[in-house]
Amino acid sequence: MTDDVVRRVFQSVDSFDPGEFVRLLAEDATLVFGNAEPMAGREAIAAGLRAFFSTIAGLRHRIVRSWQVDADIIAETEVTYRRLDGRDAGVVAVSIWRTRDDGLITDYRIFVDLAPVYTVQGSSEGV
Repeated sequence: MTDDVVRRVFQSVDSFDPGEFVRLLAEDATLVFGNAEPMAGREAIAAGLRAFFSTIAGLRHRIVRSWQVDADIIAETEVTYRRLDGRDAGVVAVSIWRTRDDGLITDYRIFVDLAPVYTVQGSSEGV
């Protein structure tokens, strides 16, 4: 059961459609991405995701492992971000989310270092 839920969550994120992802959330859900300010409510989360998605060309998650402890799900992933310059940047991330009895997510937290995604790549000429 947990594996199916985790796959569904990351498929919705990888769809690059904030509207698809927020359908998995309770109306009053919160989302914290790294050290950014928390976002509260579906509309704010969708707006935050649209803003973030505008800085990348795409992303895909590979689930390394996941656990469920009561209402909390923890997932370790390898994420490949497609940068706006067409290059890929890979990072490791951990996401933790809490669900209520109806399966909707009430609290979602993402722990990741996005520095490789936004680091300017220099030319290798003259090396």
